[in-house]
Amino acid sequence: MNILIADDESVIREGVERTILAHFPAFNVSLASDASEAAGVLEREPIDVVLTDILMPGLSGLEFMRVSRRKYPNVKWVVISAHSEFSYAQKAVQLGARDYLLKPIGKQRVTELMESLQAEVAREKEASREGALLRNGLKYLREAVFQRLAAGLDIGTMDLQPFSERHPTYYLIMVTLDAGNSNVHLEHFIVENVLAELLDMRGDGFVISIDRQSLLGLITLTVPDAIATLLADLKAHLKHYLKIPFQVLHSERLTDIREVPSVVAHFRQTSASEKFETLESGGDKAIDIALQYIQAHFAEDLTLEKVASVVFLNPAYFSLLFKQKTGQGYKDYVTMLRLEQAKSLLSGSELKLADIAERIGYNDVRHFTQMFRKKYEMTPTEYRNLRH
Repeated sequence: MNILIADDESVIREGVERTILAHFPAFNVSLASDASEAAGVLEREPIDVVLTDILMPGLSGLEFMRVSRRKYPNVKWVVISAHSEFSYAQKAVQLGARDYLLKPIGKQRVTELMESLQAEVAREKEASREGALLRNGLKYLREAVFQRLAAGLDIGTMDLQPFSERHPTYYLIMVTLDAGNSNVHLEHFIVENVLAELLDMRGDGFVISIDRQSLLGLITLTVPDAIATLLADLKAHLKHYLKIPFQVLHSERLTDIREVPSVVAHFRQTSASEKFETLESGGDKAIDIALQYIQAHFAEDLTLEKVASVVFLNPAYFSLLFKQKTGQGYKDYVTMLRLEQAKSLLSGSELKLADIAERIGYNDVRHFTQMFRKKYEMTPTEYRNLRH
């Protein structure tokens, strides 16, 4: 069985890898530290099971799962979460995750889950092998022919009649990424999966890659005039997931499959003069992700620089956006979270002050007491006495 472990904490992914290989030495295990690396593994390897952290830099585990499900429908998803992220784990199960693992991850729990998934994967592979081979062979043949057609290349003696019969009327949609000199592998992966899923929902269609920054979709709509709704949904999804500007171009309704090369050539010309969609919500989205990450990791040594790097923002710019969004400075916000958790532990447990201080991220109990008194004008012990 082929396993992918995607987690930004090396101690987690390597620990889970050791546990799996100790009990299942024949398994192949791949590791990824973020969604971009994980997407590359999925495209290169026939992965059966993905174990993904809920909160990863850039694209979260939930978002990565959501955009990957359509292209990899047979993959089993398992999410890894901290107790404070349990609601996200439940949401992942609602989205189709097979199970979840709570940190700290027990070796026995991992072993039992792998045994269960191994049997499940084996049954499904046996049941679907022949049909999947035939479907995938026809799919790749169709898309390879269309890719040459779209590029204006000679398709030899290949018969286009099956395309014409299946798509008597159709629209073409091209998405172009503002790549610049950067690596947009993950963004390309996101566009391919989001567009393909929307095409499946709205009619009969498929997506091909034109080059590293452009993808082309063809669709015959179930509701003939619903192209505007499809395009609005596509732009909304891409604005949510992408962190770089993009363009969406589309054709009028077409009836002759031989028009594809000229329409794509027109798209190319238009793209050079069209503006890219701007991502006004990008800053807000980055801070939302940062807030989730802080909520899960506030007990750790969580510097502003570290959290800014998680959402790929310059620390000074991150600090400005954070205060605009929350009304608080970063340090004050983290302190507030820690002390609110301390209040909960003081009133709901009999833990010693030193243990509470450690649980919320203070190694020095005196420093914890000073911060608590400054915030609430009483010591932790006085607060506990009041609550009992």
